[in-house]
Amino acid sequence: MTKERTFLTSESVTEGHPDKICDRISDSVLDDTLAQDKAARVACEVYCTTGLVLVGGEITTSGYVDISALVRKTLIDIGYDNCDYGISGNTCGVVVSIDQQSPDISDGVNKSVEVREGVAGDQGLMFGYACRDTDSVADGVLMPLPIHLAHALALRLAEVRREYRALEFPYLRPDGKTQVTVYFEDGRPKYIDTIVVAAQHGPEIKQETLRDLVMERVVREAVPAHLLKNGSIGTNSTLDSATKVLVNPSGRFERGGPFADTGLTGRKIIIDTYGGWARHGGGALSGKDPTKVDRSGCYYARYAAKNLVAAGAAERVEIQVAYAIGKANPVSVSVDTFGTARVPEEKIQAVLADRSVFDFRPAAIIANLGLRAPIYRQVCCYGHFGRTDVDLAWEKTDKVEAVQERLGIKAVTA
Repeated sequence: MTKERTFLTSESVTEGHPDKICDRISDSVLDDTLAQDKAARVACEVYCTTGLVLVGGEITTSGYVDISALVRKTLIDIGYDNCDYGISGNTCGVVVSIDQQSPDISDGVNKSVEVREGVAGDQGLMFGYACRDTDSVADGVLMPLPIHLAHALALRLAEVRREYRALEFPYLRPDGKTQVTVYFEDGRPKYIDTIVVAAQHGPEIKQETLRDLVMERVVREAVPAHLLKNGSIGTNSTLDSATKVLVNPSGRFERGGPFADTGLTGRKIIIDTYGGWARHGGGALSGKDPTKVDRSGCYYARYAAKNLVAAGAAERVEIQVAYAIGKANPVSVSVDTFGTARVPEEKIQAVLADRSVFDFRPAAIIANLGLRAPIYRQVCCYGHFGRTDVDLAWEKTDKVEAVQERLGIKAVTA
């Protein structure tokens, strides 16, 4: 029987990437607003360029956030305290243009006959996904392996940059990108084929030194050795017997951050979710309070998909949910197991429709996942899903027993 062979790639970026600067500012505004007013309505978007940050959107709240000060603090926390790095929180311009939520949208949410059940703040479709790719890397993560590894590399790159800066060796700067290509056979990951790391750096470091630093302190520490091709790493792009690692393949990367490229909230939605493995409804996550189903619907779809996979219902699960503004019940909830289900998909669909197991109404999602809390700044970078460094309600597998009982599954298969 012929084996199905394929290569799949995902990328990630560090918190110093221009788009992630904007996501972090947007979610920082959201968190600081929710900390004062849990009922606040927030839709905050940010644009940044050389020497300038523009914050716009709609916020309805009884509290007050000094957005200009928050922008400057966020930039400095990331590491942008020197104009040479791309922007400085000490000197950049900040423009704030915030209005209240549209009365048409507000009325649709507040005055609906279904308001007691909590209604969707907009129409749209969202996807949630889980799979067993990461079983040999991180127990219980249940994420596609390429995006999991790309995030691990990006996070480690940022950690090393901070470590070296603390030692007064500013070799690395805040901007950076990672990319991982994994070889699969019959839907199972076999080895990492190629790793790409783009690391912003100062002018004083030689490319050979930078490459050695990234290889030893980032790649070897973030990537499990058993996933390397033939257990080895090669820096030569033509070396086929080992995992290829390319560090700054285009050459020097001194100019980064908003100086090199503009940033915008919500422009890294594939990095935020499943790295291109699962489908995406198109809505951004950052800067939105949980009445926006772009955010809460995505979180709950992931929660349901992860619990189904953890329960052993299927090896891979993708859930689509869609809403109409002003309505509590979703207009559709569907599931795709890609031929990996242990039971008929109709039974899985019935579990998703059972409100005592999974309740997709917005108010229930917000209450069950605790989404009125200021928890969003911590997930705006390095992925909203599959995180092991923060405690997230939508990553819990507390519905496994209920799913197994209804599907008649006694144990999860390896």
